[in-house]
Parts: sequence; structure tokens; C-alpha cells
Amino acid sequence: MTAHRILVIDDEAGVRDALKQVLAYEGHDVRVAGSGGEGLTLYPEFRPHLVFLDVKMAGLDGLDTLTRLRDVDPAATVVMISGHGTIATAVEATQRGAFDFLEKPLDSDRLLVTVRNALNQAVLATTVQRFQEAADEQHAMVGGSPALHGVRAMIDKVAPTPARVLITGENGTGKELVARAIHAASPRAQRPFIEVNCAAIPSELIESELFGHMKGSFTGAFADRPGKFELADGGTLFLDEIGDLSLSAQAKMLRVLQEGEVTRVGGSKALRVDVRVLAATNKDLEAEIAAGRFREDLLYRLNVVPIVVPPLRERRDDIPELVAHFSAAIAGSAAMPTRQFEPAAVERLQRRGWPGNVRELRNAVERLMILAPGKSVTAADVDRILTGSMEVAPASGPGGDDPFTAPTFEVFKQEAERVFLTARLREHDWNVSETARALEMPRSNLYKKIERYGLTREPS
Repeated sequence: MTAHRILVIDDEAGVRDALKQVLAYEGHDVRVAGSGGEGLTLYPEFRPHLVFLDVKMAGLDGLDTLTRLRDVDPAATVVMISGHGTIATAVEATQRGAFDFLEKPLDSDRLLVTVRNALNQAVLATTVQRFQEAADEQHAMVGGSPALHGVRAMIDKVAPTPARVLITGENGTGKELVARAIHAASPRAQRPFIEVNCAAIPSELIESELFGHMKGSFTGAFADRPGKFELADGGTLFLDEIGDLSLSAQAKMLRVLQEGEVTRVGGSKALRVDVRVLAATNKDLEAEIAAGRFREDLLYRLNVVPIVVPPLRERRDDIPELVAHFSAAIAGSAAMPTRQFEPAAVERLQRRGWPGNVRELRNAVERLMILAPGKSVTAADVDRILTGSMEVAPASGPGGDDPFTAPTFEVFKQEAERVFLTARLREHDWNVSETARALEMPRSNLYKKIERYGLTREPS
């Protein structure tokens, strides 16, 4: 059995000694206190996993001691013991946060079962807390640049309100992190946060995904199923890539936003939903409206408060902190040794353009941690391992590492075009036909530009 720390607080020496003997025999580290005050003094130093606390004690009684223990540590696991137990006392102890209530004389079998159950709960609570801390760390907005400070200020203003928010920005800038930060700082923080990537769901299924469906409403609908709006009831629904939503789904969503009611596909009954909608896109929705691909009235419904997430090239000062954050997180999650990034290596990373933004930086940090041969990541490692994959411009080119350093406007245009085409090709997994179609460019022209700029797919 794993040894745990157990504190016994009881003013009867016989009870203290008996409990200590039984629990120590089971392999636990046991300490005892003869009063509530002594127990409160010992608790922060000993940090027990479990406390046995007598109800009736001279001076500070057990219930008041329980309250003070929970003030010191809201996660404290406490089992109350009493020779004069009543239902009312047990109920009050439970209301004050006690895990269980045992009557004296203590039965050793029940005692050990209670110890096992209480310690299992304590371990589970600790594990849940660690997972929550890890999730919070994963979704943290890292950096102190003025650009990011402006985003945080907007989040602080809008989060407490029920207003809908439209989050815009390039791919990889962290639009989901902004949505999660709004939810976490809102009155709905304890309710569900449901995310839907509108671009990842086939158009024929998006309405079922969002609004739910009834059994038999279409082929494959074998049972009634709630949609994301119903699942997010009372909480927040984050609609990522809203610009890719079909027109028919846009019309139905507009009705939901207007009326606060959702009707499942194939159903006739409208269901009330209380959902705060946050939306995000990397598209120019005004241009999508002009092209007839997005409803103007839906944009007005979604865009109550706009938040623009800056690209990484506009917050280069955050890169050192992001590198440290990502390297620590990667080392922890992948059981890899922690790798220090030398200042010159970080400076090299700051000079890059990062068309894939923060997401691309994280991938680069992970690649460097895996492939760099030494104990630390050097500038030479950055140049060798990342060469050709993420440079804004070739090192030998006239524009240097950054198109904004180009000596002439003509050179700037060429370098900017090279960066733009590389990013679009990467988005379409270097499928030239798909990229050309998305850019509304003849495929032959795109091939010529690929050849002109020497664009090649980076190794995976």
C-alpha cells in the first residue's frame, strides 16, 4: 500500500494512540494532535492527505476546526469521528465539507474501508486539479507585448457581458485561445464550452451537427441526437471558421440567434436554448458578403464586439516567452529532457516571418528540441534544422530574413508574393490544383511562380 500522510485530531489520548497504531501498521505516516488549535497549527506543515477529526473537544470543537481547516485548504479531506453522534451533527459536518462521519467505538474494518475511499477521492481530486492546470496551461495566452495587451483588455471588457464576439485573425494566431479566455472570465465559466469547426464538417452534416436531428430524418440518423446548441445550453458555443458555413445553415443559425430557439433536423418542436455565441474566421466576411457567400444580416448578429488577434510578426517581443513556454510544455508532455534555447537561437527565431504564426512557432520549437544534438538549442541549430521551411526570404536574397527590410519596393513585392504563395501552398498541403483554384489563378501561372521562387515542400 502506498504511504499517505494522515493527521488525527482528538482530545482523547487512547483514541489517538489506537488510530495511530492501526494506520501506521497499514504503512501510513501518522501524526496526532490533542486539540483543534494544535491540529490547525500542524496541518500546513504536515500537509496530510487525510484528517480524522473528533467532533466533541474542549476549547475549539470539531465542527469549528473543520470550518477553519477548509478555509486553510478547500480541498482538505476530513473524516469526522464522535462518541455522541447524531444525524443532525452528521448532516452539519457534511454541509461543512466532511467526507464521512464515523461513530466511536471505531470498527477497524469500516475504518480501513473509509481510509481507502477517502484517499482514493483525495488522489482523484488531485489528478483532476492537475489535468485542469495542464488544460489551463495549454490554453494560456502567453506574452506581454502591447498588441497582446490590447487583446486582453478587450477580453476583460467583453467577457462579463452576454455580447456576441467575432474574433478575426490569420491561421495559427490563437483565436480559440481568445474564445476560451472570454468563456473562462464570463459568468458562464462553470458551464459547457463547446467548439465547432465549421470548415471540418461536411456541408450536408453541418445542420445536424449544430442543431441536432431526429431519428429517421436522413440516412444514417438511427437515433435522436442533440446538436451543439443544445449541448452548450447555459454555456458558450464557439463557432470556428464561421466563414465556411453553408448558406442554408447560415439562415437557420440566424433564426436561432434571433429567437433563442433551435429545431432539430426532421423535428417540429422548437427547443429554448440559452447560449452565448462566439465566432471566429480568417476570412474577410465583407468580401464573402459581396461574393454572395455570407449573409450580411448574420454578420451583424455575430459581430457585436470585434476582436482582431494580431499575427506573430506584429508581436515579435513575445517570441522569447513563447519559446520558453512551449519548450517547457513539450518537455513535460512528451517526457523529453528540457532544452534551453540560447539567446542567439531565440534572436534567430524572432527574425523570422512566421506565416503560420504561433502554431508554426510551436512546431518549430518541438522540431528543434527533437533534432538539436546538444544539451541546448543554438543559433546554428536554428539555421540548419529550419533552413528552407520557414524563412521569410532566403538568407542570400536581397530581402534578407524579412521582406520589410527589402531595399526597394519591387524587391519587397517579390518577397511578399513568395511568402504568400508558400503559405497558401502549405494550407492546401502543397496541392497545386487546389491552391490555384482557391487563389482563382490559372494553374500554369502558379507553376511558373513556384519555379521562379524555387518553392519546395519542406520535409515532414
